Amino acid sequence: MAKIQPVRGTHDIVGETAARHGHVVATARDCARRYGFGDIDIPIFEFTPVFARTMGEGSDVVRKEMYTFTDRGGEDITLRPEFTAGICRAFISGGMQQDLPLKFFAHGPAFRYERPQKGRQRQFHQIDAEILGVEGPGADVEIISLGAEILHDLGILDKCVLELNTLGDPESRQAYRDALVAYFSDHKARLSEDSVDRLARNPLRILDSKDEGDQKIVVDAPLMAEYLNTESRDFFAAVREGLDVLGIGYHLDQRLVRGLDYYTHTAFEFVTDALGSQGAVIAGGRYDGLIKMLGGPPTPGIGWAGGIERLGMLAADAPAPDRPVAFVPLGEAAERLALKLCHGLRRDGFVVDMAFRGNLSRRLKRANKLNARAALILGDDEIAKGIVTLRDLDDGGQQDVALDEVATHLRALIE
Repeated sequence: MAKIQPVRGTHDIVGETAARHGHVVATARDCARRYGFGDIDIPIFEFTPVFARTMGEGSDVVRKEMYTFTDRGGEDITLRPEFTAGICRAFISGGMQQDLPLKFFAHGPAFRYERPQKGRQRQFHQIDAEILGVEGPGADVEIISLGAEILHDLGILDKCVLELNTLGDPESRQAYRDALVAYFSDHKARLSEDSVDRLARNPLRILDSKDEGDQKIVVDAPLMAEYLNTESRDFFAAVREGLDVLGIGYHLDQRLVRGLDYYTHTAFEFVTDALGSQGAVIAGGRYDGLIKMLGGPPTPGIGWAGGIERLGMLAADAPAPDRPVAFVPLGEAAERLALKLCHGLRRDGFVVDMAFRGNLSRRLKRANKLNARAALILGDDEIAKGIVTLRDLDDGGQQDVALDEVATHLRALIE
């Protein structure tokens, strides 16, 4: 029989990895709560057009990376490759227009079929934050500030650089698009096959090409700043001023773009080289045209997503879990009473591990392996006296404690 293995590009989250994963999510959620973001939990699959429309029919994600299938009812279904489209769909289908502005925080798995590599799997996990219904630059500043604060609380802000750019309003963006088409058309014979396709579909994506030949051509391509109208310049100036007020440093990257037409104004990424080659740990932008594209009312939006695996690899060690108390019952009568005592201690907030098997020595070895702070030993003699033996596993001292005073003595020992 073939050895059972996880599917390529998936991984089990357990042990230290689980601790880091949980630390990232808990830290991000706490920051989001302080910023007034509420939780949203959306399905991990949607009707395929939700993603195909919003990510671009000709994009690499839609053409090559989405996990799409026909279900038993004949519907085309796609596992989510990202969160924003699903959250916007929830806004439309949930009739939330009357509740604007809205601020959402989400986390969970997403799926893309790509070559697995360090910090990037086919099933990966993200934290996500979105602000809907705010058209002014204040939302851009706040969403970026939230990302910076999460990185700060994880202890990794100093390992990251905020890359910042503007895509301008639709008028500016169209002017820039026309300029790129003219420029790249003059170099079409030297472009890669993928970029020739992008020239017709989405010329801004050529700026992201990893092909070495394309990169040489991109060096002299027009810059977005040359095509910004006054409104776009003022909007970006306000975003930069807000970041300056908050003391959030940034680097202007005029090659940082988002290829799809519904993206406007601010684009940004927190990038790091602490994991080897430079890569984004949080990336986002303003998408004022997305909800309308999905069939909803014109609604501005801005958001970002961050990779939990990458953030967990960068972050300092997760906080140590509370040290447990090991309960060691010896004999059937002790096991029955221990069940009740454990239940009460857990309700009082203690982490209690019940040692089910083995003699006293073996159970205490397990307690030490769990890094337990104390052991409660209960046998027939202790039951007859109405006590339990409380052993301090740090210094080896022990004392007899009345059954109704166990919680008090444990709290004094642990604190």
